[in-house]
Amino acid sequence: MAYETEDQETQYCFPDINSSCVKGKRSRYEYNIMYVFVSLLSAWTVFLNLLVIISISHFKKLHTPTNMIILSLAVNDLLIGLIVMPIQAIKHIETCWYFGQTFCGFYLILIGLIFSASLSNLVLIAVDRYVAVCHPLLYPQKITITNMLMSICLSWLYYSAYNTAFVINNGSFDISHRTNVCYGRCSVMVSFSWITTDLFMSFILPCFIMITLYSRIFYVVHQQVKVINSLMKGGKCVTEGSAKRKSESKAALTLGIIVSVYLLCYIPYYICTLFVNSSTTITVLSWAVCANSGVNPLVYALFYSSFKKTVKHILTLKVFQPTSYLFRIFK
Repeated sequence: MAYETEDQETQYCFPDINSSCVKGKRSRYEYNIMYVFVSLLSAWTVFLNLLVIISISHFKKLHTPTNMIILSLAVNDLLIGLIVMPIQAIKHIETCWYFGQTFCGFYLILIGLIFSASLSNLVLIAVDRYVAVCHPLLYPQKITITNMLMSICLSWLYYSAYNTAFVINNGSFDISHRTNVCYGRCSVMVSFSWITTDLFMSFILPCFIMITLYSRIFYVVHQQVKVINSLMKGGKCVTEGSAKRKSESKAALTLGIIVSVYLLCYIPYYICTLFVNSSTTITVLSWAVCANSGVNPLVYALFYSSFKKTVKHILTLKVFQPTSYLFRIFK
C-alpha cells in the first residue's frame, strides 16, 4: 500500500525502503473508471478468444494448417487478456510494482514471449497464404498440420529462449547494482547492442518478410481475380480449381486484414519504445496493442461463416452432444 508522509502530499510505494519510488496520485473516480474499463476489456478478450480456441480444437472440419496458426494466435490473445491486461492495469493504475523483482523478471519474459510469438504467428500466416495462393500445387505436400504444429512449437521455444536471454542479460532480475533506479518499478534497462539486436530480430526482419510475401500474394490474387471475372463475363463455366483459388484469395485477404490491423497497432508502439520518452504515449499505445487481441475474433466472425456456426453451436451447448465434433459447418 502507498505511504502518505507528514505533509500529506508525497506517497511512496514502499515506506520502509529509503529508495522507494514515489506513487502517482489518482482520484477515486479515475481508479474506478480505469479498473472497470480494463476488467471489461479483459473479459471481452478472454471470452472471444476462448470461443475461437474451442471452435478450432473441437470441430474436426476446422483442423487445417491455417487454423492451427489462428489457434496459436488465439492462445496468445487469450494470455494477453487473462494475464497481461490485469497485471499491466495494476502496474499503470497503481503506478507501483508490488510483486517483487523476481516476478518482474518472469513477467517481462512472459510479455516478451507473448508479443514475439504473436508476430511469429503472423509471419507463419503470411508464409501459409503465400504457398496456398502462389504455389497451390505444392501446398498439400509442404503445408501439413504436422509441419505447421512443429513450426509453431519451434517459434514458441525460440522466442522463449530469446526473451529469457534478453531479460537476464539486461539485469531485470536484480536491480541492486543499478543506479538511479527506485524500488517499485518493473522495467528493463536495455543496452545499445541489445536494442539493435531486438530491433532487427523482433521488428525489421518479421515486417520485411510479411510485407514482401503479402505484396506478392496480392499481386497474384489480383491476376487470378481478373482471370476468373473474364471467364464469368464470357459465359464460361468457372472450374472447381478456379473456385478454390478464389476461396484461397478470400482467405488471404481476411488474414491480411488481421496482419494489417496488428501491425498498425504494433509498429507505433515499437517505434515509441525505442525513440520516445513519454510514458503516457507508450502506455496508450501498449493498450492499443492489447486491445487488438479482442479485435481479431471479430474479424473471424465477419469473414468466416463457419466461425459463426461454431459459435452458435458452442453458445447453445450443442458441443456437448456425442458427435458434435463431426457437425457440418461448411455449405
